[in-house]
Amino acid sequence: MPFASHGEDMTLDRVLVAVGPTDDDRVEPLAETTTDIAGAVGASVTLAHVFTEGEYETARDRLGGEPGDEVTADSVARRHATIRALGDALDDAGVDYEVAGRVGEHGESIVALADEVDADLAVVGGRQRSPTGKAVFGSTAQTVLLSAPCPVTFVRSDH
Repeated sequence: MPFASHGEDMTLDRVLVAVGPTDDDRVEPLAETTTDIAGAVGASVTLAHVFTEGEYETARDRLGGEPGDEVTADSVARRHATIRALGDALDDAGVDYEVAGRVGEHGESIVALADEVDADLAVVGGRQRSPTGKAVFGSTAQTVLLSAPCPVTFVRSDH
């Protein structure tokens, strides 16, 4: 569905919402931003959780499972609390979504996934870091903002 951006119409069919291990405190603003955007135009959403190798091993071990269970980054992401909470909010808003998990460097993996799912918009979270109230982007957000193949919305947890 078309939407206006800086005076031009763009198509917004797919939104990528990427979270990591420290985004549990950003669920509400990420969910609100995503439902406001995707819900307004009927876009589908990919909820993505990116793990470093160590984070993935820890999460996989913590989640356990039965012998013989297939344990993939997608299945670990689906069971992660942040993804479940975002999914619940999207369900409540009637927004269609799928879940993807990736193992790798956060920023580069988000950029690659945005390209893979042909995202029209990426949504990432961050926090206020300076005492003067300016948003200072961490390395993950900076990588995504500078390298994503689509526009990026940065959602602060404190706003």
